[in-house]
Amino acid sequence: MPTQSPLYIDPHIHMSSRTTDDYEAMRASGVAAVIEPAFWLGQPRTTAGAFKDYLSMIVGWERFRAAQFGIRHYCAIGLNAKEANNEPLAEEAMEFLPLYAAKEGVVAIGEIGYDDMTPAEDKYFRLQLELAKELGMLVMVHTPHRNKKEGTSRSMDACEDTGLAPERVIVDHNNEETVREVLDRGYWAAFTIYPFTKLGNERMVEIVREYGPERIIIDSSADWGVSDPLAVPKTARLMAERGIPEDAIRAVAYDNALAAYGQSGQFSEKDWLEPAPIDQRDLYGGNSVLRGQTPVVEEKGLIIE
Repeated sequence: MPTQSPLYIDPHIHMSSRTTDDYEAMRASGVAAVIEPAFWLGQPRTTAGAFKDYLSMIVGWERFRAAQFGIRHYCAIGLNAKEANNEPLAEEAMEFLPLYAAKEGVVAIGEIGYDDMTPAEDKYFRLQLELAKELGMLVMVHTPHRNKKEGTSRSMDACEDTGLAPERVIVDHNNEETVREVLDRGYWAAFTIYPFTKLGNERMVEIVREYGPERIIIDSSADWGVSDPLAVPKTARLMAERGIPEDAIRAVAYDNALAAYGQSGQFSEKDWLEPAPIDQRDLYGGNSVLRGQTPVVEEKGLIIE
């Protein structure tokens, strides 16, 4: 019998800033499903309409584009911490966020949290936690790049003030300084494998070696900056090379993300194990993923052997 190839989930990646080449490389590396959290553009949005168009894209066009290259796409909807500081825009965004949160394939409110830990960030973080509680949704927390330990503790405090159960909150961008508290308080601890500014994959190997795989998740957070959409499979391979047990690797690179986000009722393994056949002749709003090349047309969905 052939050995089953490993499958991976990247539960935090900003695919709207990536290329179709990335989708093809990810599929070839075993990435079966991705979650795209709402993010900022690298420059401020100037109107609520721009924000609506972006949210419409990640629940619509990007979901279609991913499927055309064999990847199952989900998303999280939220007001990013950096953009919470534009209070007039934040007020408008809070009016329509519930409409997008109810769309098919939306697995959480996120990524939300703190950047500079300003009063405005705290206000809109807590409002969105209340929204998640009201809608019965999961939360994906963005912890700050500066003052990370304090920001992570404050993030969990805010979740608990709102009455959210820790097992329904995924705290992301952890490092060695935060992991113990996040796990001890009962939250999912996600780690971003991102060059220079977050956590390298060698450090991730040692975290799993020290803490084990329970409630630990790895992701790439690949975006428009210097980042790697193959960070999850690459880190899994490095773990194997460094002697981490196979079941632990599968937990942090697949099973835990499935268990955490599966609570949403929107995230199902069946979606990518029994996919619809790819037909790149399909259109979305009259638009194609193709630019003159011969379309890929499958008679059957992706079968991993």
